[in-house]
Amino acid sequence: MPLEMTDPEDDDPSRQGGRRLGRLNQDRSNHPWWRPASKAGRIFLALGMLALLGGLATSGYLLKSCLGRDGRFRIAGAENIEATGLTEVSRSQILPVFGEDIGRNIFFVPLNERRKQLEEIPWIERATVMRLLPDRISVSVVERQPVAFVRQGQQIGLVDANGVLLTMPAALMAQHNYSFPVVTGINASDPPLGRKARMAVYQRLLSELDSNGQRISEQISEIDLTDTEDAQVLMPEQGGDVLVHFGEDRFLDRYQRYKAHIAEWRQQYPKLVGVDLRYDQKVVLQMATGTDVAQSAANGGDNKPADGQAGSNAQADDVPTDTNPTAAKPSPERAQSTANAKPSEPGAASAVGTSSGSKSAAVQKRAKALKAAAKARAQKNAKKRAEAKRAALNLNRQKTTAAPHPAISAGQGE
Repeated sequence: MPLEMTDPEDDDPSRQGGRRLGRLNQDRSNHPWWRPASKAGRIFLALGMLALLGGLATSGYLLKSCLGRDGRFRIAGAENIEATGLTEVSRSQILPVFGEDIGRNIFFVPLNERRKQLEEIPWIERATVMRLLPDRISVSVVERQPVAFVRQGQQIGLVDANGVLLTMPAALMAQHNYSFPVVTGINASDPPLGRKARMAVYQRLLSELDSNGQRISEQISEIDLTDTEDAQVLMPEQGGDVLVHFGEDRFLDRYQRYKAHIAEWRQQYPKLVGVDLRYDQKVVLQMATGTDVAQSAANGGDNKPADGQAGSNAQADDVPTDTNPTAAKPSPERAQSTANAKPSEPGAASAVGTSSGSKSAAVQKRAKALKAAAKARAQKNAKKRAEAKRAALNLNRQKTTAAPHPAISAGQGE
């Protein structure tokens, strides 16, 4: 039969006590120090925490009620509203925001709501509202800075870099001595993001023009931002302003290009009123209403007319050229085509190349077509003149035959 073997150490009381102590320590290490091991202890802990939270809530309510009834924390009047940073905004404009807070306990004033109401005032860009114990409200504002005049119909106002429209009396504008360009194409009915995008183009234009330190932007009279992809600048020139299309980038390069040739363009085209610089290989010159101008296609350039000029370009006669726009003498072919061309419609444009080079296939084909058309018109005019001459001769012959000879008339009379 099998025998059970016992460990002599199990009979040792000291060793048995050590094992019990180890198991007890292991059980304690499995529980957090704050959590009772027994169920009754855990119940007493939960009840204690509920009592503590209830006491805190009751104390807060009593404190709020006490402060709410305490007259020392009531806003007595408008003099308890302090405001800093006011320049264009008057104190009378911000006090109505806190009108319903007069007589109210300072702890019940909704500061965040008041801040939003202040920032709805057009001239205020940012506002900060704070409580000053025991009974004052502190308001600090940052006002908007105008960067341009804006024209809406017959009204002149101001606009900041974010496209926010600002009003100011004319007399006060004169006191500030503002010297901004006039911006058009921005209306109060436009969405805020649309006005902001237009003013971003304005900011880039002025920044690039003034990047060399020459303050070129001071020479600008007016900027039309209706099209965010084409900044149209009214440049003051001797004899009349010129509307220049700068596009949406490379503003300084196009300005220098304009200044390098404007004198020659004005000398060659005295009725020049517009210049389109959005093309690399040509410019498009816009003439005044009622001016007869022949359009000159640029070498290697895109013959597509600029936006807003399609009608006038389509009605003008195209004449090829191999010369730089600074050349004043036209070629014999140009002179012949110009002489035979019909007068253009009012507002006809002239496209002039800005770089010399070989003619493109499109330009050569266009030149041949124009030459053939001119030749056909000349032949047609010559044929009409010959027919008119023959008709005049026939008329004279008929008159001579119908008239009686004097001698015959005398014989008949006798």
